Amino acid sequence: LRLVAVLRAILDGEKAAVLKRDRHLPLSFHRRQEELKFSLGLQRLQHRVSEIQALQEQGGPAGEGLRQDGSLPTAGAAPQELPALILEAVKELEAAKQQVLKRIQIWKRQQQLAGNGALFEENLAPLQKRCESLVEVYFQLHQQVMAASTELGPELLPRLLERFTEVLSSLVKR
Repeated sequence: LRLVAVLRAILDGEKAAVLKRDRHLPLSFHRRQEELKFSLGLQRLQHRVSEIQALQEQGGPAGEGLRQDGSLPTAGAAPQELPALILEAVKELEAAKQQVLKRIQIWKRQQQLAGNGALFEENLAPLQKRCESLVEVYFQLHQQVMAASTELGPELLPRLLERFTEVLSSLVKR
């Protein structure tokens, strides 16, 4: 983790130097940066889903799974960690949804400007891939939440299901 932090600091410094030198970078640079942010967020979300799944399997009926440090989990550890992990994953899902919706809005605006003669890239494949990837992770996370419905309790589960419904409906509507 320290190596990643050092590399990130170096890259942030280089990015700041490039932005200082070249105030106006080409549009392709910004588009590529946006793609990388989205793919990183999606990978983080997929990792969260796998953590949730591992925690559920660990706290299964036998409850004898080992933690990463090799110790046995305490009796109340999994139920307390699981809701926090799920809430964090739902927040990341909503953030990824916002990125997709922002990209859709940009595409719509570019399409409108194309009517006035502006250049327009009609390729919808990257946007479709984003949506499909997000929906795939959405269904995996939804499945994990439904599997953990007893541990989440009667007050948290309806709120999570409402947030899931909002994510999917906003993606479909836009």
